[in-house]
Amino acid sequence: RRANEEPDWFWSRIIDHAGIRFSKPHTVLRDISDGPESIKWAVGGTLNLTETCLDARIAQGLGEKIAIDWVGEDGRRRRWTYSELAAEASRVASALAVRGVRPGQAVGIYMPMIPEAAFAMLACARIGAIHSVVFGGFSAEALRDRIRDCDAEVVITQDEGMRGGKTIPLKATTDEACQGSTSIKKVLVYQRTGAEVDWNASRDVWWHEAIDGISEEHEGVEVDAGHPLFILYTSGS
Repeated sequence: RRANEEPDWFWSRIIDHAGIRFSKPHTVLRDISDGPESIKWAVGGTLNLTETCLDARIAQGLGEKIAIDWVGEDGRRRRWTYSELAAEASRVASALAVRGVRPGQAVGIYMPMIPEAAFAMLACARIGAIHSVVFGGFSAEALRDRIRDCDAEVVITQDEGMRGGKTIPLKATTDEACQGSTSIKKVLVYQRTGAEVDWNASRDVWWHEAIDGISEEHEGVEVDAGHPLFILYTSGS
């Protein structure tokens, strides 16, 4: 009842409970002056959501707590603490920034369900870029349409994926998607299976080479609270 009568009170409690860290506090929690379908949240506030996901947890003494515990279908298990996850995300963020990714720019992520996909999403958010995750089973045409629609200049993929005991030629599909008129300038490739893939030396970059020797610290870019975090295209069904 109180949530209905005092929505600002309710949503303030939600924000506090989530522990969302603002760099600059908002002046208006929700603005519906243009109608409820055009609602604006935390007007005047600025933040970087990865500071809530990572930095705040480390500051709370949870740096050595497991953040990701992943088991692949081949039984391989890998774990990262919050401190390690922050370092991984920062390295990828630095690699993207070095290659010209700017706040507000879209980055395509065409990867399977591996931890590096999470690193990539956090890295984009860290630098204020907008990540667009494309399901790894989609066709080259579907990937191309999404790249063109959001004007992505960088797409992150891997050599091959593994699904249901089969290998998925993600790099080959990405190459096909980049043919013709697209905005793609760089393709960042994570090496998963070690399979031979076609290589465009002026465009393609290995993930492990891009982050080699790069800083484990990358300060989060402060963005407006209404800044887009990601683009998610529906399947059509």
